[in-house]
Amino acid sequence: MMRSISGLGAILTALGLAIAMSGSAGATVHRRPGKFPTSISLPEGFQPEGIAIGPGPFAFIGSMADGSIYRADLRTGRGAIISRGPGTPALGMKIDPGGRLFVAGGTGGDARILDSHTGRVLASYRLATGKAFVNDVILTNGTAWFTDSTNPVLYKLPLRGRQLPAAAQRIPLTGDLVYGDGFNANGITPTPDGRGLIVVQSNTGRLFRVDWSGATRRVNLHGESLREGDGLLLRGRTLYAVQNRLNAVTVLRLNAAGTDGRVVRRVSDRRFDVPATVAAYGARLYLPNARFDTKPTPTTPYTAVAISDPER
Repeated sequence: MMRSISGLGAILTALGLAIAMSGSAGATVHRRPGKFPTSISLPEGFQPEGIAIGPGPFAFIGSMADGSIYRADLRTGRGAIISRGPGTPALGMKIDPGGRLFVAGGTGGDARILDSHTGRVLASYRLATGKAFVNDVILTNGTAWFTDSTNPVLYKLPLRGRQLPAAAQRIPLTGDLVYGDGFNANGITPTPDGRGLIVVQSNTGRLFRVDWSGATRRVNLHGESLREGDGLLLRGRTLYAVQNRLNAVTVLRLNAAGTDGRVVRRVSDRRFDVPATVAAYGARLYLPNARFDTKPTPTTPYTAVAISDPER
């Protein structure tokens, strides 16, 4: 879920880096007595982007640099890499109740599904053959939906229980959402009523409701903008939208259909360093600091930070 052409260049440059990824990278933990740590150290050079949490108090964080997956225990802050990447990014991620981890592959134009317990790749899908940026994913209504920030389509993986499909379907985006220069469709989440999808367009700051057919309608934000909008999280009718380079999480209240939203507040934290997305555990929100404005090296430090959910 990345947001600028310069950010894309940094990723492509970083793909060639030798990344120091020791299994005990989470050993540096900042915590208060009796509580989970509020900052988790990640492997040096990791370049985190997506995060998924569960089942239980475990976070899975993907590497933009090579697609590796790091699992952290939220109770201790310690963790290890459970799956070495294919050399292309691991961006947006979601996990199902059975522990299957769905991973958007960014410039790789692909998607992977992993066993979160073992790190084993259960399936891989080629979503695009040309230029693409598969950015985020959501699981809803028995389907995995992936955004592409370069091409005006969604990729659909119908799920039937534990059975995975042979191939993905391309759903063209029509209507109000028009692609332009830069990063377009990015974060994705269901509508509160579960009858559609919501997508943020990073380069315009607009939010859109998307039908299962791909037809889009601009959400009325009453003059507000979600510029640099990245990862999205829905809890009830409350939408959390990460605005990465603004170092902010914007909280909105949506109507049931997801056609109208009002900004309730914007939350920031001194520990934010261009967070890319957000996941929840209990009364906390967890955000990986992608540090898009910091030149990545094999020794660049990275963290994921926790804040209190301002609505709980």
